[in-house]
Amino acid sequence: MVAQDDGRRVESGMTIRGLSKTFGDVVALKGIDCTIERGSFVSIVGPSGCGKSTLLRILAGLLDASHGSVTLDGQPVNGTRRDVGFVFQSSILLPWRTILQNVMLPAEVLGLDLKAARERAMQLLHMVRLDGFEDKLPRQLSGGMQQRASIARALLHDPKILLMDEPFGALDALTRERMNLELQRIWSESGKTVILITHSIPEAIFLGDKVLVMTPRPGTIERELRVDLPRPRTMHSMAEPEFGRIADEIRDLFSHTGSFD
Repeated sequence: MVAQDDGRRVESGMTIRGLSKTFGDVVALKGIDCTIERGSFVSIVGPSGCGKSTLLRILAGLLDASHGSVTLDGQPVNGTRRDVGFVFQSSILLPWRTILQNVMLPAEVLGLDLKAARERAMQLLHMVRLDGFEDKLPRQLSGGMQQRASIARALLHDPKILLMDEPFGALDALTRERMNLELQRIWSESGKTVILITHSIPEAIFLGDKVLVMTPRPGTIERELRVDLPRPRTMHSMAEPEFGRIADEIRDLFSHTGSFD
C-alpha cells in the first residue's frame, strides 16, 4: 500500500483494519482503522482505560485481536515477530547484568551472531549517548539513562518498527523533556518507524508526525491529526501557534467526551 504524504509517495509500514478486542463481556477496542507510514513517528493519546496499551500489544503480536487485521509490510502480524521492537513503561533491565549485557539480551534469545551483535550494541550505546557506561549496572544509572539503554536493547535486532508504551511516564518533568529531545534524535538517526503511547498531549505533538486521538472504552480512533511543524523540533516549538492549535483540538475532544486526563 502506498500513502500520500505532503505530495510524496510513502510506502506504508503498518496497516490496521477493523481491529477489535474483547475480554469476556468487555469490549476494549472497536473498529480501529489506520495506516502507519514507514519511517514516520506516530503518537497515540487517549483517556485512561481506553485500550491504548492493549492496542500496542496487539500490534506487537503479544495479544491476538478478536476481529480485524494488522499487517507489517504486507505480512500479517500473528504472534511475536523479530522485526518489531518494544519499549515498556519501565526499563525492565536485569539488575545483575551490565548495561552492555542487557542490550545484548535479544541477540542471545534470538540466536544472533554474538560478535556482530556486540558491535551493533556498542554502536547503539553510542547513538543513545551511553558511551563509557556499558560495564555499569542498571542501579548505577539514572532513570533516563536506563530508558535509553532499553531503547538500545529494543533496536539491537534491527526491527522495522519500534513500539513504545509510555516509556517516560515515571520520569520527572525536566528529564522527560530531555528524553523527548533524545528520542527525536534517535528516531531521526535510526530511520525506524515509531509508535508512541503517551498521556502527555505536549509530548505527543512534539514527537509525532501525526497524533491519533482515541475515545473512551471501547477505544477507537476519533481523530487523526497531522503535525506540520518543522524538524528538528526544540522546546521553543511548543510556543508555535500550530502547536497550541493542535493541543487545544485534542483537549476539546477529551472535554466533549468527559474523559480529559
